[in-house]
Amino acid sequence: MSAYKEGDPTTLSRLYGRSVGKPLSAKQQDLVDNLLPQIAAPAEGPVTAEGLFGEDCPLHFEIGFGGGEHLAYRADLLPNHGFIGAEPYLNGVAQALTHVDDGPLSNVRLHNGDALEVLSRIPDGSLLMAYLLHPDPWPKNKHSKRRMMNDGPVQMIADKLKPGGEFRFGTDHPIYVRHAMMVMQRFTDQFEWIADGPSDWQNRPSGWCETRYETKARNVFGHEVWYFRFRRKS
Repeated sequence: MSAYKEGDPTTLSRLYGRSVGKPLSAKQQDLVDNLLPQIAAPAEGPVTAEGLFGEDCPLHFEIGFGGGEHLAYRADLLPNHGFIGAEPYLNGVAQALTHVDDGPLSNVRLHNGDALEVLSRIPDGSLLMAYLLHPDPWPKNKHSKRRMMNDGPVQMIADKLKPGGEFRFGTDHPIYVRHAMMVMQRFTDQFEWIADGPSDWQNRPSGWCETRYETKARNVFGHEVWYFRFRRKS
């Protein structure tokens, strides 16, 4: 992956595949047309808690939120915290909007597009937590540079987290696990792995809900799922 330069996400390769799937339902299209503009992250300029929510609240960021189940769960669990989610897949955004509307959840802001573009505009040291759950594995070696778990994105996540802030990463793909752990070994001066033994990465931590993707991976495909927590060092 090309080197990451602060404020220039174009130095990172596009790390996702398709952005549109099956046609949206009438309700989903209505939410995309009317609710999304109201809660969309700004298209340019700094992305701050004050700008998004009108106050300095603890800030969370989810990279590629899928259908939005985890994002909505966390936002409902922590109503005084602010949550930003970015997802390039329009159908996933539509599903997340349904969760926001049903909640209703006033502490969620969404971006339909590249997560790193938005993340690059968050001031350094602003995030309490960052989440990367079941990212596209890009399993072929020739595509490894497109994985989100690479030096450029991980450095950006480290920059945006507060000291003591937490980065959560989950996957059911063994190749991705090996790759991700090799990457994180290069960041031991910035991250502390929160784990005392295998049970810590083999069992879902409290406050980390099971998404539909995880349920399918476990129950349909018989995959093992791994959960990792990393604390940002001072």
